[in-house]
Amino acid sequence: MFTLPKLPYAYDALEPYIDAETMHIHHDKHHQAYIDKLNAVVEQTPSLTGKTVEQLLVHPQKLDTAIRSTVVNHGGGHSNHSFFWNCMTPNSFFDQSSVIGQAVTARFGSIDAFKEQFTSAALARFGSGWVWLVASHNQLEIIGTPNQDSPISLGKQPLLGLDVWEHAYYLKYQNKRAEYIAAWWNTVNWEWVETQYTRAVSQK
Repeated sequence: MFTLPKLPYAYDALEPYIDAETMHIHHDKHHQAYIDKLNAVVEQTPSLTGKTVEQLLVHPQKLDTAIRSTVVNHGGGHSNHSFFWNCMTPNSFFDQSSVIGQAVTARFGSIDAFKEQFTSAALARFGSGWVWLVASHNQLEIIGTPNQDSPISLGKQPLLGLDVWEHAYYLKYQNKRAEYIAAWWNTVNWEWVETQYTRAVSQK
């Protein structure tokens, strides 16, 4: 059975950028709801028992059509949010000379250029969804996914993800998605991004 991972920091640790009340609701309510619904379908489907959420999402087309959308939506919700919590830290620092710093600069020209492209993709994401920095065939790429679709289902390794569902920011920023995104950059856990990148590269 899937369980709710503990946040790697206090609920108020990301303030003033992400408020404690939003973190409580987002983590304790929204994420838990995805887990509950995923567990329900796993309980009713013996063939899914014992699989990791990544194993459930890697080839969604192989899932029975009766449960596919439930697994993609709620399994993706669990996987995406588990990843998202780790993408943030109260001690954000970008090191230009780090492995990921050099990779980002080589691919996008500069960290500022990367942020501009990523932000543009997040603002352009219609409705609910996510924006990701992913590794695909050792190349960095910015992609968007609708709803709770996971990059894993596209054969891409997520390195950094931003939740642009309104529940991620509406209490503090209302409909001002641009303000939320600008604030969120102050919380990015670049050490986590680098760990995911080096892992992706080593697997190729």
